[in-house]
Amino acid sequence: MLIGAHVSQAGGLDKAIARGTELGCRAIQIFNQSPRMWRPTAYDEDDFAAFHQARADSEIGGVLIHAVYLINCASDDPEIVGKSLASLVQSLRVGHNIGADAVVLHAGSAKTGAVGPAIKRAGKVIAEACPLHLENTAGTGGTLGRSFDELAALIDAAGGASRLGVCLDSCHLFASGYEIRTPSALSETIDECVGAVGPSRIGSLHLNDSQTPLGSNRDRHANIGEGEIGDNGCAAFLSEPRFADLPCVLETPGVKRSGPSREDVAHAGALRERGLAERAAA
Repeated sequence: MLIGAHVSQAGGLDKAIARGTELGCRAIQIFNQSPRMWRPTAYDEDDFAAFHQARADSEIGGVLIHAVYLINCASDDPEIVGKSLASLVQSLRVGHNIGADAVVLHAGSAKTGAVGPAIKRAGKVIAEACPLHLENTAGTGGTLGRSFDELAALIDAAGGASRLGVCLDSCHLFASGYEIRTPSALSETIDECVGAVGPSRIGSLHLNDSQTPLGSNRDRHANIGEGEIGDNGCAAFLSEPRFADLPCVLETPGVKRSGPSREDVAHAGALRERGLAERAAA
């Protein structure tokens, strides 16, 4: 498993590699622009070359881009749909040029409308912009992807191409009602996921503890070991055999909301080793 963290790309794409290395990451996730603005950051070939050189000189093995939060592929507003597609295409262009594993996307929200038509609208937009890892959600505010069946429906609505995958977030799984705190419970949950979306769709992971209880439908990330999932649950998540080759990034708040630290990344690595040892001894 390539354990790492979400890091800032401020000052240049190559700076993200340096920040990841400073944290002891084997994988990083970045935004390719400000996450709360439609205006894209203009990168050129020199920026991409600097990123590739920095990565070649590092131990970073996995790279994810997280699409901006403004995107709502399920919107019934043509202007929002147009902006969402343009932003996705830009994320994918940057991802292609830096050799990212995938772009991670929150598919959108039905808001107060019906979920079925929203999934169809989202699928139409997603089909035009791949490869993508669709992230499961906590189920807050009509967000799509709160269940494995909804993720499967989104993939089907987008044409079911093999380049469509899923990114599983531990906090979102827990908040949407999936028990993941023991190896056996997690195994059943992942069996359900694979049964719904297919055996090769799980492509990336987000590791976050949860401030809120199982089934709360509230997206509140906590630092690893400081929430309802706890160290034991995170160890189970990190040592799941089907996750062994995946990039796994922390999106935890950190101390004073400064983001994941080197100690946090190292703690996640230690929990994975503990989880593997406990599975071997069971």
